[in-house]
Amino acid sequence: MERKEPYATQEEFDQRVIRYRDIPPVELVPDIKAHILSSGRMTAIFTVMPPNSAVPRHQHEHEQVMIIAEGECDQIIDDKLYHLKEGNVVICAPNQPHGTYVSDKGCRTIEFFAPRRQEYMDKLEAVKKSLGK
Repeated sequence: MERKEPYATQEEFDQRVIRYRDIPPVELVPDIKAHILSSGRMTAIFTVMPPNSAVPRHQHEHEQVMIIAEGECDQIIDDKLYHLKEGNVVICAPNQPHGTYVSDKGCRTIEFFAPRRQEYMDKLEAVKKSLGK
């Protein structure tokens, strides 16, 4: 297929494209770290969950979409376990109780929240400040 549009300049690229691994990781709960970024209306996190770790049961006002990028986990939703593997996607409604038990394989996820999670952005800013960024 012929491309008719010009490629973005390096300056345009740098203004629009983010390499999430360049964002300092933030510890969300003990042992669970995430690279966090937000747009005006939503937040995305890229988590690394070590083997046999856990995210305690909780709930929040945000709708959440969780994609299992690697590994496995058991997701608790409304007091039921859902065994999730790479490629599975689960959606949690606002204020729906949920949590995670990570398998002995560990787990990496990509998660989206709407509306924007300001408390996550505040944690990221605190980490950046501690690193002098």
